Amino acid sequence: MSEKPNFLILFENTYCNSPLCVPSRASFMTGKYVHRIGVWDNAASLSSNEPTWAHRLNLAGYETAISGKMHFIGEDQRHGFQKRLVSDIHGKMMRALVDWDTKEGWNTAGHRERLAEAGPGEYLYSQYDDCVATRAAEYLAEPERKDGPWALCVGLITPHFPLIVREKYWNMYYPRHADLPDMPEGHLDELHPQNKRMREYFGLEGATEEQTRRARAAYYGLVTFTDERIGQVVDALERNGLAENTVVVYVSDHGEMMGEHGLWWKCTFYESSSRVPLIVSWPKRFEPGRRTAITSLVDLTRTVIDLAGCEVDDSDLDGRVLTGLLDGTEQDGGGVAFSEYEAHGTDRPSRMVRRGQYKLNYYHGEPIELFNVVDDPGDVGVF
Repeated sequence: MSEKPNFLILFENTYCNSPLCVPSRASFMTGKYVHRIGVWDNAASLSSNEPTWAHRLNLAGYETAISGKMHFIGEDQRHGFQKRLVSDIHGKMMRALVDWDTKEGWNTAGHRERLAEAGPGEYLYSQYDDCVATRAAEYLAEPERKDGPWALCVGLITPHFPLIVREKYWNMYYPRHADLPDMPEGHLDELHPQNKRMREYFGLEGATEEQTRRARAAYYGLVTFTDERIGQVVDALERNGLAENTVVVYVSDHGEMMGEHGLWWKCTFYESSSRVPLIVSWPKRFEPGRRTAITSLVDLTRTVIDLAGCEVDDSDLDGRVLTGLLDGTEQDGGGVAFSEYEAHGTDRPSRMVRRGQYKLNYYHGEPIELFNVVDDPGDVGVF
């Protein structure tokens, strides 16, 4: 069997604009930084008055549809999408605002159990993503897809915790590939106070080596499961003759610490949490390759609008158009990424800026951090 040709462009230095689900998604859906739209944490709703890239594509004559998760908080579960193929797994779920003064909800049993429960099994999230990918593939098979322009957003929730993965995928990685994070001796004692707070919030003190191995193996398995669901959608494009002239963009709203620096989940400016995949494919126009420019997810809205050929007002948007980097007409390199965090596990606002080889982390009222992420990709040394 011959391998499929590679049409992928990988942006190696893309950052989320907040290392948390709801703020990050609201930012890349609107093309605006978190502080401009007020979606500070997972309890905040995006205002329906804020146009998303779906609204903008609608104005240009596109049919827009969403299948799966986008973590919209509140009654508005479309935010511009004309069709919702599968409801959001979080639905209209409302969360309590984080109280920075009381530390209520820190170090709860639910947080601590996340590592203990990692392993093989069947969980709702995998079933949900089965449904999301299947419904997306069915949408692509509809004859109407050949009649006019459309945009489909497929929102998978895996490899999100809980780290429970089907036996098939668990066996791919445990025990043979159940590795441990690489941390210098005494590193946890030297963490910035912000990251010590995050360890306290999630109750990570006392996590065992075996729990860490099992959790990492389960995460690897969930990534492979997710890859197969993405493949299901891409195969549907090819099967229905849509692949050649369809732009495919893959992103993640945040990363995963996986035990690095003694941390799990996200919520930090470490590379594992804040740097995310951005992969683009358009066989008709773009040659495969890698891009080293510093980019962030807020660039998506301007880029989607440009690639769709839309003539709509984007003067109020943050970010930049990445089309020149994609087609090679703009010199690679340069760029700036900005991220912010104001949610749980802290008691103060924080900011991150990446430019060139350096990344600066600012925590209000506390020491800054400066990393050379080229020479020190693990964010171990601070100077």
